[in-house]
Amino acid sequence: MKLSKMHIKTLREVPAEAEIASHILLLRTGMIRKLASGIYGFMPFGWRSIRKIEEIIRQEMDAAGGQEIHMSAIQPSELWEESGRWFAYGPELWRVKDRNGRDFCLGPTHEEIFTDIIRNDVSSYRQLPMNLYQIQTKYRDEARPRFGLMRSREFIMKDAYSFDKDKEGLDKSYDDMYKAYEKIFTRCGLTFRPVEADTGAIGGSNSHEFTALSEVGESEIAYCESCSMAATTEKAECVDAPAEDAEMLPLEEVHTPGTKTIEEVAGFLGVDESRTIKALLFVTYDEEMKENGYVCAFIRGDRELNMIKLVNALNIPEHSIEFADEAKIGEATGCVGGFTGPIGLHDCKIVVDSELVGLKNLCAGANKEDHHVKNVNYGRDYDGDIVCDLKLLKEGDACPVCGAPVKHARGIEVGQVFKLGTKYSEAMKAIYKDENQKDQLIVMGCYGIGVTRTLAAVVEQHHDENGIIWPMSVAPYHVIITLVKPEDEEQAAAAEKIYEELIRAGVEVMLDDRKERPGVKFKDADLLGIPVRITVGKRAGEGIVEYKLRREEEKSEKTIEDAIKDAIALVNAEK
Repeated sequence: MKLSKMHIKTLREVPAEAEIASHILLLRTGMIRKLASGIYGFMPFGWRSIRKIEEIIRQEMDAAGGQEIHMSAIQPSELWEESGRWFAYGPELWRVKDRNGRDFCLGPTHEEIFTDIIRNDVSSYRQLPMNLYQIQTKYRDEARPRFGLMRSREFIMKDAYSFDKDKEGLDKSYDDMYKAYEKIFTRCGLTFRPVEADTGAIGGSNSHEFTALSEVGESEIAYCESCSMAATTEKAECVDAPAEDAEMLPLEEVHTPGTKTIEEVAGFLGVDESRTIKALLFVTYDEEMKENGYVCAFIRGDRELNMIKLVNALNIPEHSIEFADEAKIGEATGCVGGFTGPIGLHDCKIVVDSELVGLKNLCAGANKEDHHVKNVNYGRDYDGDIVCDLKLLKEGDACPVCGAPVKHARGIEVGQVFKLGTKYSEAMKAIYKDENQKDQLIVMGCYGIGVTRTLAAVVEQHHDENGIIWPMSVAPYHVIITLVKPEDEEQAAAAEKIYEELIRAGVEVMLDDRKERPGVKFKDADLLGIPVRITVGKRAGEGIVEYKLRREEEKSEKTIEDAIKDAIALVNAEK
């Protein structure tokens, strides 16, 4: 393609709304165009890279036995009500009505649709296993869209669903998809780490998230260099402090004026924060978003609460719980803002971190203004309705597998795989007849890749101060020919020769034949990040051109023939 004929608009200035490299560079290169908050369109350059990623996905999904279909993005509410997710999915579900008042949603995912297909089309064990996938636009009504394609309200996703006879079949399908994902993200040029993850609103028994490592990523992972443990911090288990064998001392109420925080009360009493109990109060809501009771969670004072673990312990959707106003609920539960403790609370569900069970003689709020209680012990002084791990695994904490200190890293979630089991098949009655003609529930898996987010992740990992540095596999073009002086007949002829020969060799090439200053062309070439640049300049008449790889600083002079040969060889080796 000749650049003079291309629809492309590059920007010299950094857009004010853009905060991270991928958002800045995708806007500056003219690859994406903002329509509204969290909604972007793709211009020619950007769409070419999206199609490259999609093609890699298709190749690996097909090789793993997947069959591509394409379903509607508009889904009837009846199917979501049947699965129980019409409420459970929460406010991110983009709900719409037709002219007759019938409820629909813009699909954020397609578990219900695919389950409906299979329950209507599959009746015998002979038809299983099966894997269906699609690449389609999805919608989530994000409260705070940010970072361009990283967290948007409209995005392209590949979602796949496996259907098996039993758990063993699911294990194999899951493993096949896991390996396919490793190949996909490797081919896209990403540095990534698969980690255990929470199943969230999709559900199921087990999940792994594929995280592209990046400091700007919203996903935080914990990993151990001494063993194979790796998980999102939402999922990672924590090791409780060793149980103490000390004698339980008598309760002692102490006057602690103005000490509402853990730090303040620990300092006032001269104790370590680990010897205190932290209280966190919440209100929950039912399906109609009406108040449905109170929850008080207790953890060690120096720990942080993991909200996902709390939501899972309560078995409620994440959106149906929020921090409570202590002053508002004090009369109902007996709590006192800043001085809430586990003794004497009533009319609320008490969730206790498992670590507190084994610790002795801790300090907690007295549910009395300006007072705390010393020597509080689980079992003697209070009990929990639920006791489980509620802690956030922090950097330096003991690995739950081997005990070594864990490390943290940030990343971008680009894909996730789930073992759904019979969650949807049971709710929607997706059954098959086994070898003995008995009805059995179909066992399902779910596998998603964020196509547009993968594009953003690639740019985050592959750029410098001058622009994008595309991996060959997903670059919009492989080679850019920079024609220094289009009006020079020798240069123009040489550029045209290189252009035509590369095209005949199957290389995707663009020719910058614009009547612009050379400096502008070089800046644009760096900004656009095309892997190979061939500059046709003053030595064209001698058959000599400049050859440079975008990822390297060095440039060299080559004959036209060698430049063509080397470019073809590199493209074929890396695309």
